[in-house]
Parts: sequence; structure tokens; C-alpha cells
Amino acid sequence: MPLKPRQPVPALEFDTIGGGRWSLAMQKPQHFTMIVFYRGLHCPVCRKYTSELNGMIDEFNKRGVLTVITSTDTRERAEETRTKWGLGNLTVGYGVSIDVARQWGLYVSTGRGMTSAGVEEPALFAEPGLFLVKPDGTLYWGSVSTMPFARPHFNEILQGVDFVISKNYPARGEA
Repeated sequence: MPLKPRQPVPALEFDTIGGGRWSLAMQKPQHFTMIVFYRGLHCPVCRKYTSELNGMIDEFNKRGVLTVITSTDTRERAEETRTKWGLGNLTVGYGVSIDVARQWGLYVSTGRGMTSAGVEEPALFAEPGLFLVKPDGTLYWGSVSTMPFARPHFNEILQGVDFVISKNYPARGEA
């Protein structure tokens, strides 16, 4: 069942690279918490996508948007992701269970061996998703995909955030 705008999102907690436990319930953003689920170390599209976000994090911070990226990868794979992909500006989580990924409405795929990035896919992993969650824990906006391609562009998300903040635009898709 997909998540519904204006309704509470499922609980979300995971460990982060560099230590510490990240909890959605503990986030206190001015406007939104943006959660980016990426496929994992094996995904070259995720590398490009998260690298773009890494370079734009200050723009999200200026708009009162707290940001985290996470996946179903292990700690070791997430550490390699952060280092090899140069994601020093981002909070990188790991170890999201397949059950939690499904609660968030993410699609789950079966590994098919070595990718074009030269990294083995895990036996099971979540496909990408991006969510903006309001400070009260309700869903404002969500996007999930069955494929690594054609994800929401961060420039467009920034423009959208500017618009919704300035117009007090309500979450849509709740009916």
C-alpha cells in the first residue's frame, strides 16, 4: 500500500557512517526532512545522483530541509559508498531492512550479479525512493521507482520547496 500524503509515515531508524543512530522521529527541520533511499554501492546511477545532492546540500539547508541518504546496504558497503563516491557533506545511513523498505512503499529487487560498476548486487535490495516529510511526521511528497533511472532532479525539488514554502502549498494526492 503506498504512503498517503498528510498521513504519518512509518517509523524510520538506522545507523549512520561515522557513528550514531539516525531517527526520523528525532528530526526537527524548519520545513522538511528529505529522505533519499538509494539502491546501494553497486549502482552507478545512484553514485551520480547522490554526488549531485552532496554538492547541493547547502541549498537544502538554507531552505530548512534536513537531508539524509540511506540504503539496505551493510555498514562496510555504505562506508565504501561514502568514501569512493565523495559524499562527505551527506549523512549516509545503512542497514534499512527489506521489511522497512517495503513499509515505505519501496520496490525490492533480487540481485543479478556484477553490475557495470564492477560491484556485486546484494541478494535483495530496495529500489530508489525520495520523500519529503513534514516536521509533524506526515508525508508531504514522495517518489518511488522500480528502476534506477529517471529520478526527481534536485534542482526541481529546490524550486518546488521554494514554491510550497512561499505559497503554503498543501500536500497533494491524499484523496
